[in-house]
Amino acid sequence: MRSKMFQSIRICNFKIKSTVQPKVILEKNQFEITLQRLCHQLIEVHSDFKDSVIIGLQPRGTYLAHRITEELKKILKSKKINCGDLDITFYRDDFRKKELIPNRTNIDFIIEDKNVILVDDVLFTGRTIRAGLDAMLAFGRPKDVELLVLVDRRFARHVPIQAKYVGLTIDSIETQNVKVEWKETDGKDRITLLSK
Repeated sequence: MRSKMFQSIRICNFKIKSTVQPKVILEKNQFEITLQRLCHQLIEVHSDFKDSVIIGLQPRGTYLAHRITEELKKILKSKKINCGDLDITFYRDDFRKKELIPNRTNIDFIIEDKNVILVDDVLFTGRTIRAGLDAMLAFGRPKDVELLVLVDRRFARHVPIQAKYVGLTIDSIETQNVKVEWKETDGKDRITLLSK
């Protein structure tokens, strides 16, 4: 039986690039159910969100933060849940080593003494979250900070960071990439695992 994966083959001086099909981890209905489960877990802790705010880390965490916020509004029949976008570019520990393009920060509410739910799509080394915590403190001192991620890639932490709310846990190796696609930008909701 022929494998769907074709390895790189070197013929004379030509290199044929490998064609590796991504492994689909989550899509369509399962994706939606995972988002709804995360919302219900948040409601158990934060009730009506009167003293809580949601902050998505730029760039990919903002899609999850806004989707979670919209779903919470439907479930709670509430018009007001504070949700913002936080750029972490200049708080990253590698911003001097490579060219990074800053994104926009949009936080039009006070986080002082609030319960903050920090949101990102994938938790891997924890460095992005560490940068997010530093960037967030420029807006005040929250009462409490919790982390929500759609995908938790275990076994690769560089800093001691752990999510309280996790959509999906994936055991993957460092040579693999987890890609989260959003219907807002990619045309579909899907999580795939790719080998580098």
